[in-house]
Amino acid sequence: MTSAVPTDTAQSHTRLLPSHLRRPVIGAPMAGGPTTPALIAAVGEAGGLGMIGSGYLDAAATRAEIARVRDLTDVPFGVNVFLLDESDSARALAAAGGEACLREYAATLESVSRRLGIELARDPQFSDFDQDATIAALIDEPVPVVSFTFGIPDADTVRRLQDVGSAVVVTVAGVEDARRAVEVGADWLSVQSAEAGGHRSTTSVGEQPDEVSTVDLVRAVREALPDVEFVAAGGISTADDAAAALAAGADGVQLGTVLLRTPEAGTSALHRAALGDPRFTESRPTRCYTGRYARALVNGFVAEHHDAAPAAYPHLHVLTGPMRKAAAQAGNAEVPPLWAGARWRAADAFADRPAAEVVAQIWDGAQSGDGAQQRSGGPGA
Repeated sequence: MTSAVPTDTAQSHTRLLPSHLRRPVIGAPMAGGPTTPALIAAVGEAGGLGMIGSGYLDAAATRAEIARVRDLTDVPFGVNVFLLDESDSARALAAAGGEACLREYAATLESVSRRLGIELARDPQFSDFDQDATIAALIDEPVPVVSFTFGIPDADTVRRLQDVGSAVVVTVAGVEDARRAVEVGADWLSVQSAEAGGHRSTTSVGEQPDEVSTVDLVRAVREALPDVEFVAAGGISTADDAAAALAAGADGVQLGTVLLRTPEAGTSALHRAALGDPRFTESRPTRCYTGRYARALVNGFVAEHHDAAPAAYPHLHVLTGPMRKAAAQAGNAEVPPLWAGARWRAADAFADRPAAEVVAQIWDGAQSGDGAQQRSGGPGA
């Protein structure tokens, strides 16, 4: 069995790795509502690992979500934290044109806000969404796994979380970030390709993400880090997708889009319907909703505003918040973000199926399929 090789070997055996799971399937931490305690429990009880998406929650709300999950299940689960750097955000904003670019972008949205009868958020500023207090809460009230998105924690943060028994996971979008995450002591990685729905976990707001496929990125990371456990994320909607990722060298897979239409998910009715609506024919990464690249179905808003959106996160997330909420409440699918991975159409086969069935069928099908042979010596081999 191949695993990460942390320096504190004695403690590492007690921290949760993908190879410890009955089915190494991670339920993506989809912040903002889709990932519910019920979904986390269902994924865990199927042998995988559910993850709380605490990205837009403060520390108190994260604690409350942890309590709700623990009320439902005794299976292991994790919490994902957005790791934001104010100086990086400021650099990206300055390169995009500073405060003026926010005003200019807001002006392009006036016709949309008028139609919805709302005002955009005024003077959107940087927020780190209570990340330090959230990390402190996770040290005070440990969970089996803590993962990070948008950044790589420092070695001291990693060590403090590991000292209370939490495995530390870093979501990476490239080989160099994967190396850096291992250098600070991460127990394992979530390797996220351009095919992933929602936000891409690049570590800089201004970075222009590549278009690498899941299989190609997995191969590159495995070649660079032969002894580190990681799961593959991005466009995995079928057993064949999972089998291809495993054959390329992943130790497990992460599911997001394919879980959005499960009954346990908190996905809005509008979003659920759009994922199955034949009028949507493309998904693409865009900055137009939050200022950071995130893959969504191409609706009218994306088509019109993609090119004008500056690299300004989380400023655009704050700016467009009232508009996104009002459009969703009005049932207008042409305005709000409809997050979806590159192969969301393939997920139709699992529409309205219980999450536990989705996890079991994708993982078990990957194991039994012709393309499911994992690398020699890998977990589950």
